[in-house]
Amino acid sequence: MNLDGWTTDFLAARREGFAEGFNSRMGVGPIETLGKYGDEIGLKEMLHSTAIHFDRGYELNGFAWVTNCWELCLPYDAVGLENWLSNIKKRWPDVKFITQGEFGLIWRNHYKNNNFNYRFEEKGSGIGGSDADMEIRWFMNKDFRLALLKNWKLNTPEKVIDFTWYDLKVKEPEEMTRRWSLMGEINQKQTRPQDKPVTLDELSIGAKSLIKKYYPHLK
Repeated sequence: MNLDGWTTDFLAARREGFAEGFNSRMGVGPIETLGKYGDEIGLKEMLHSTAIHFDRGYELNGFAWVTNCWELCLPYDAVGLENWLSNIKKRWPDVKFITQGEFGLIWRNHYKNNNFNYRFEEKGSGIGGSDADMEIRWFMNKDFRLALLKNWKLNTPEKVIDFTWYDLKVKEPEEMTRRWSLMGEINQKQTRPQDKPVTLDELSIGAKSLIKKYYPHLK
């Protein structure tokens, strides 16, 4: 079980690093969110990122989690973090505050055969890289991940911004680098020429066949 350090806003996270002046790590992390936007707007974004999981995410999947680890020990902004946690308790009183290790063991016990399959949906908060007019849908399972993006205000067609399957042949980087990314047919960061958004019909035959196996309703 491998958990990220902190939950990000999916729309912000689709960007590369600090592209266009935004921070791709914005979400519940205090440095990227409270540090950039202050206690009031930062808290609004932290709760927005939390709600993606605890509201619609819970509705879609039947369970939800949000991670925030080592940054919580920093004397960064105690007031902002306290406000975030107290607001979580008020809005979602049944939420449990546990360690990532404990959650990892619960996950492993529940998904003994790695047969997870969960979804997320988000409309942007309008803060930073979380575009207010955009909607993103993520589909994640043991074989691949798929992200669809559209402008919900203009009702534009959804396009694939990420399709990554998990049976790729990979090896550890041979040089001193942080490039550990698993790059599939199309990647949300759009760092390669092939990463421009496409419709589902424009994906490879193999990709479409695999997607249809899990999500036959997607067209």
